[in-house]
Amino acid sequence: YAILKGVQKALADIGTAPENVVFVSGIGCSSRFPYYMSTYGFHTIHGRAPAFATGIKLANPELDVWLVTGDGDGLSIGGNHLLHVLRRNVNMQIMLFNNEIYGLTKGQYSPTSHQGLRTPSSPMGSLDRPLSPALFALGANATFVARAVDTQQKHMPGILQRAHAHQGASFVEIYTNCIVYNDGAFASFGEKNTAAEGELLLEHGAPMIFGNDNDKGIRMKPGSFALEVVQLGVDGIGEDDLLRHDESNRVLAGLLAGMHNPDFPVAVGVLYSEQAKSYDAAVHEQIAAARVGKGDADMNSLLRGGATWTVTG
Repeated sequence: YAILKGVQKALADIGTAPENVVFVSGIGCSSRFPYYMSTYGFHTIHGRAPAFATGIKLANPELDVWLVTGDGDGLSIGGNHLLHVLRRNVNMQIMLFNNEIYGLTKGQYSPTSHQGLRTPSSPMGSLDRPLSPALFALGANATFVARAVDTQQKHMPGILQRAHAHQGASFVEIYTNCIVYNDGAFASFGEKNTAAEGELLLEHGAPMIFGNDNDKGIRMKPGSFALEVVQLGVDGIGEDDLLRHDESNRVLAGLLAGMHNPDFPVAVGVLYSEQAKSYDAAVHEQIAAARVGKGDADMNSLLRGGATWTVTG
């Protein structure tokens, strides 16, 4: 319900009329979401929510479409569909709830679960290498990629507003703790007493500083193309030596998305953003151009044109 609260606050601040909003979901713990919103909604089939959402947006581009999925629904059976809605840049907000487990079906490991995780389907520990949702989105050529933590209510609604303002497919990975089957998965950075040390809050143009005393930072390791954590004030290292976040740098976004505790803080906020024409806008521009050249289409003439046959008794 923390995500529900954050989304409701973001929508209230945005001011979109409920009758113009559609929430589309697949299957899983995340996908009951449309039932809790006073808007239109589609609770669709496992992994196929992106296809439904694309059809809705193309049929009526004026609708404000939100896609709700989880790490299992979106990245396992739905990975192919998620890939295409991102690369096409369909204008919608995509929220992927990541709890690193299949919660609805009683705790099997998911595509984002860590190796070695013991679950009912991996009693000796999962052998699978985990998938990073943010890196997946960047690899699919997404134009907006961000991260948030469900319980950080001062931060998450702002990220959702940024996603909404973006013209294109906005992908937001939301870390959400499953207290039943995977409790404490994000304890190293997602709680009040760990966020300062375990989390890097990104802000465009700002130096990458974190820590309880704001005394740590991220810089490029001298002589290599890799990031490193440094202590401010040690060996003459100052704020000017640190990286400054650039939302337009896809390579930097990939490096930040790959940071993990305990060696690095987890990067949250807007990792990457670029302006590009949305798929739905391009489709309707193409339709308008075709009408200018050929006029309105006549389905009856199309069906009866060319070689036809008359069937008699």
